[in-house]
Amino acid sequence: MNIFWFLPTHGDSRYLGTSEGARAVDYPYLRQIAQAADALGYDGVLLPTGRSCEDAWVTAASLIGVTEKLKFLVAVRPGLASPGLAARQAATFDRLSNGRLLINVVTGGDAAELEGDGVFVDHETRYEITDDFLRIWRGILESSHDNGSIDFDGKHLRSKGGRALYPPLQKPYPPLYFGGSSPAAHVLAAEQVDVYLTWGEPPAAVAEKIADLRARAAAVGRSLRFGIRLHVIVRETNDQAWRAAEELISRLDDDTINRAQQAFAKMDSEGQRRMSALHGGRRDKLEVSPNLWAGVGLVRGGAGTALVGDPQTVAARMQEYADLGIETFILSGYPHLEEAYRFAELAFPLLPRAQAAKPRQYALTGPFGEVVGNTYAPKVAQS
Repeated sequence: MNIFWFLPTHGDSRYLGTSEGARAVDYPYLRQIAQAADALGYDGVLLPTGRSCEDAWVTAASLIGVTEKLKFLVAVRPGLASPGLAARQAATFDRLSNGRLLINVVTGGDAAELEGDGVFVDHETRYEITDDFLRIWRGILESSHDNGSIDFDGKHLRSKGGRALYPPLQKPYPPLYFGGSSPAAHVLAAEQVDVYLTWGEPPAAVAEKIADLRARAAAVGRSLRFGIRLHVIVRETNDQAWRAAEELISRLDDDTINRAQQAFAKMDSEGQRRMSALHGGRRDKLEVSPNLWAGVGLVRGGAGTALVGDPQTVAARMQEYADLGIETFILSGYPHLEEAYRFAELAFPLLPRAQAAKPRQYALTGPFGEVVGNTYAPKVAQS
C-alpha cells in the first residue's frame, strides 16, 4: 500500500460544521502537518483545490524546502489554465522538488464555482476540454526530454509548437491521478491517466468501478492503477473510535446539514451525488458499510466517508479495498496534525506498506518513551 495524508488548506477543526475548536490554517500549521507526514513515513500528501482553499501550487511549492521525501499531489484545472503553462509549472516543480510531484487532474463539478472562475460550459464539454488539455500537456512534457515540441488541434484547445525547454525529472511526466464517476470521466481515465481515484464508497460499489475502468482501459491497450480517498478515525478500541466519530459531529445542527446538502444538490458532479446518496442527509443512517461512516459527508463536499474502528479493524477494511485492486490510500482525519500521528502509530505496523519507513540510524542510543520513575526505561512494545 501507498499511504498518503492530506493538507487541510480549506480549514481544520475538532468539530465539523462549527468554529468551535477550529484552527487557523496558516503556514506554520501546514508546515507542521507536512513535516509530520514526512517524518512519519507517509508517501505523500494531497492538496485540495477550489475557491474554498488556499492555492495548491503556491502552498506545495512553499513546502519543498522543509520536507525531504514527501510527494505532493497537486491539482491541474483544465479550463482554468492553459495546458502549456500548466506543463511548464509541473516541470519546474518536479525539478525543484527532485521528482516529488504528482498531478491530480480536476475537471470540477460545481458549476457555480466554475462560473465564478469564468468557465461557462456543461458537464460533458468540461470533459472534452480536459481530454484536449491532457493530450497537449502530456505531449509537451513527453517531447521535452528530446527538446521537441508538439502541434495539436483538438475540439476545444489547440497548440502550435508547444514545448517546455526544461523537462521534468520524472519520465515521461509526473504521474496523472484522476477521479470521476460519470461515464465521460471513465472514458477519460481509461485513455489518459495513470491512477484512477475513487471516493470512499462501499467495497461492492468500488469493485464495480474498478471492473468497468479495467475493461475500458484494456479496450484501448492500457492499464490503470487505483487509489481511494478516505477519512480515518482510528482509536485503540472500537468503542473509542465510534465515540470519536460521534464527537466529531456533536456540535453540528440540522440547519447546517440542510444548507450543506442543498449546496451539494446544485452540483452536477456524479461523484458528489453518490456521496450524498449514501446518507441522504440523515444522522441515523451513517454506517453505510461495515465500519464505513458517512458522517463527514453531512457537511463536507467531496470525500465524505471515514473508516472507523480499532487498528486491526481499520487495517482489515483497508485490506478489503486492496484486494479489489486499490494500491494508494489518501487519508485524512480531524484535526489533521494529531490524526497523522495517531494513524501512523496505531495502523502503520499492521499494513503492508509499499515503502515502510525505517528508523533513522544514529550513533547515539537510549530509551524509547519517557523514563519511568527517573530510573527505568519503558518496556519495548512487542510488534
